[in-house]
Amino acid sequence: MRHTDDDLDRAAARLEVLADNLDPDTAAVEATDDLQQVAAASEAVRDDEARLQEAVSRARAHDRSWNQIAVALGVPPGRPPTVR
Repeated sequence: MRHTDDDLDRAAARLEVLADNLDPDTAAVEATDDLQQVAAASEAVRDDEARLQEAVSRARAHDRSWNQIAVALGVPPGRPPTVR
């Protein structure tokens, strides 16, 4: 769903009123440890994917075949690797 500039302005105004009326001493704050763990795991996956892509690129630069790379990736025979 696309929002118009007016929709966004109204939402921003509502948020500003809520923020102005927020009392940190009485605000109920949810524990977010589980969400922080999700974010950290997601970041680790992105980092690992980037390292994998670089390693595959290096292997190809050293004239390694896609079959050799597939073996290193643990891809079953006859199934091409999926590298982004």
